Amino acid sequence: MFVLELHYTAPLERIDALLSDHIDWLTTHYESGTFIASGRKEPRDGGVILAVGADRPDIEQVVANDPLVVAGACEYRITEFLATKTAPALAAYRQELPS
Repeated sequence: MFVLELHYTAPLERIDALLSDHIDWLTTHYESGTFIASGRKEPRDGGVILAVGADRPDIEQVVANDPLVVAGACEYRITEFLATKTAPALAAYRQELPS
């Protein structure tokens, strides 16, 4: 599982102008099953996405295609972790530690 942390590098006016395209991009990845939760940070200087993917290079490719990244308006920090414990609603995303 991955935590994708967005940090805006452009003024909010520019972010807002790109937001519709960013939301369309989010929707595509929710529909594919890659994203399981997302939202803006408070204060509003970026956002957070919980994602699942085959591996880090796949997730890096997804992030590279975010319209905010393409426009140079945000940067991502990608953190990979093993979700070995989850709430019951997220049981399908539980992972095993490597042996």
